[in-house]
Amino acid sequence: MAGHSKWANIKHRKGAQDAKRGKVFTKIIREIAVAAKNGTDPKINSSLRLAIEKAFQANMAKDKVQKAIAKAQAKDDPSQQLESIVYEGYGPGGAAMLVHCLTDNRNRTVAEVRHAFSKHQGNLGESGSVSYLFEQLGQIQIPIDDQESVWFDLVMEHGAVDWEAFDDHWLISTEMRDFETILQQLRQANAQIEMAEICWISKHRITISATQAEQIEKLYDRLDDLDDSQSIYYQPLDVQT
Repeated sequence: MAGHSKWANIKHRKGAQDAKRGKVFTKIIREIAVAAKNGTDPKINSSLRLAIEKAFQANMAKDKVQKAIAKAQAKDDPSQQLESIVYEGYGPGGAAMLVHCLTDNRNRTVAEVRHAFSKHQGNLGESGSVSYLFEQLGQIQIPIDDQESVWFDLVMEHGAVDWEAFDDHWLISTEMRDFETILQQLRQANAQIEMAEICWISKHRITISATQAEQIEKLYDRLDDLDDSQSIYYQPLDVQT
């Protein structure tokens, strides 16, 4: 597969993200709160189940997760005003980008996202301007170990569409309809799940210069620092040397 998620594109940022653990937790809590609007039982609410999974992957304490779910049910909780918006644009070199935000103020958020794009040689586009280049897929990350054939056979048997190796882990891609099944099968087989998430994936690569690649890194970091941003995706890059 030509395209993969932010986890493969920018996994080298993990150390920096760990240093910003408090901000990461805040974003996850907001995601839990929004998901919990549709029900507090993760067995029924798949969005909540995935948000809780993300929380545990980030080493968030169980009681903190439970408090976030309970708080979301209060009528005066600020999360009741949050709405999900995806902004689309082009980064340096014409790389297509999607920015998923949760916001209680559209005007504030679009102004901040637009400023980030313009400051780093990008352009915020209209709805639909780049989303056609992406598709939603499930992605699961497990560490590389001596059971490669076991995991590979298991996920392929249940419909995985891709299996890629990145340094110390495998990245498994699935269709949306097969994501939950494959994730549960891996859990039942005692595989170590490092990441499980629904992602926006582009199958089209783009060739850019090293300078443009650095600018995209800066734009990503700027967008990631925004209080309202939840996830950012961009086309896989081939950097000219």
